Amino acid sequence: MNALKYLLVFTIPLTVSISFTSTGWITFLPLLYVFGIIPFADLFFKVNSENFNKEQEETEKNNKFYTYILYLTVPVQLGFLAWFLFTIQASNLTLIDYSGRIIGMGIMCGIVGINVGHELGHRNNRLEEFLGEILLTTSLENHFLPYHNAGHHFNVATPDDAATARKNEPLYIFWIRSHSTSYFKAWKLENKRLINSDRSWFHHQNRMIIYTIANLTLIINIYIFFGFLGLATFIASATFGILLLETVNYIEHYGLLRQKNKHGRYERVKHHHSWNSNHIIGKLVLFNLSRHSDHHYNGSKHYQILKSLPESPQMPTGYPGMMLLSLIPPLWFRVMNKKIQEI
Repeated sequence: MNALKYLLVFTIPLTVSISFTSTGWITFLPLLYVFGIIPFADLFFKVNSENFNKEQEETEKNNKFYTYILYLTVPVQLGFLAWFLFTIQASNLTLIDYSGRIIGMGIMCGIVGINVGHELGHRNNRLEEFLGEILLTTSLENHFLPYHNAGHHFNVATPDDAATARKNEPLYIFWIRSHSTSYFKAWKLENKRLINSDRSWFHHQNRMIIYTIANLTLIINIYIFFGFLGLATFIASATFGILLLETVNYIEHYGLLRQKNKHGRYERVKHHHSWNSNHIIGKLVLFNLSRHSDHHYNGSKHYQILKSLPESPQMPTGYPGMMLLSLIPPLWFRVMNKKIQEI
């Protein structure tokens, strides 16, 4: 029964299905739901910081239903991408209709494609990792895995990490810096991995080469079957999903830095190096992503057993609400710089 609450994520494709079959302002329903209704609801629902005890944790860790929910998102995401490409071809659509449907698919890319792809990409199971790669490909964001796992988790809360926002860095600057830097660092990490195993960087096991081929194959096929309009709207949706990812990256570690010891090495990643939220709706829709400190403390830990700990710095509201706040840099700095001083 504990796992059933995570089915809440499927309310997002429900709103997107309404967007795809409607015209006018209702096509923006997914946007209103994720960044209107959910943040508003989080203000009224009781914050839940409870954790499983040891016996419960062991039981829930081995409960396959949590993983089956993740599996189910794969055909849903692929089906909605195909549906989007067909529905966008309708001849009577206005600019508002196009915009609403693109944003709806973009929200699917960010929350279902990238976020679930992130969770599966941490699994020590090749099938689950492959499913994560498929989800990330739907947003043209599969370089995320090499950098996130081998770069971000190693360098988080340091100036060396592309995905750690610096204090007083505006979100819009961070979008460009984080995405471009993480892409090039993903290539460097893959090249280094292959060189260390006495293989050329130009090798079939270089994931960045494989991902590039996968992205180009998807783009070419969309162009062949759905034309320029299909390709342009797909890229617009993928871009929106990527911006959602980078906004989440921004709020997760904003202004937090690990200290160096006397030997010049950074301290171990601790629970106070990530921003957290226990606001219930945003937490469930994002598969406990907002219990981010525990995720960085143990990256292989499954989402359902992530803990909320007293030393983890807490945000004033849920992740969707904080993402909205980050869009207004002066207000974000005013709220979060004060929170940094309190840590």
